[in-house]
Amino acid sequence: MRKRHVFAVLAIALGPVSAVPASAADAEAGRGKAGACAACHGRDGIAVAPDAPNLAGMSPIYTVAQLKAFKSGARQHEQMSIIAQSLSEEDMADLAAWYAAIEVTAKLPGS
Repeated sequence: MRKRHVFAVLAIALGPVSAVPASAADAEAGRGKAGACAACHGRDGIAVAPDAPNLAGMSPIYTVAQLKAFKSGARQHEQMSIIAQSLSEEDMADLAAWYAAIEVTAKLPGS
């Protein structure tokens, strides 16, 4: 499947990604809301739980889409499905903005 077709399928499956404009997202507010996320995803967005993804540097569009999928039931996870139920659209946008604002660097092996 070609790349553009994959994105089209994802766009149809996920529906509108965010009802909150990106400019309305508040990274500092997200920082304050991220305390509950730290147990699994780490204070700095680097996961401490073996089954949790790193959120640092993650695309805010992707993060919001995943949170909405957990909230709607389209994506299932024991803890995240429950946690997402309490998140508003604004909460999701703020959390996504916070994690996207964290800078991540990478080093290739042997460099």
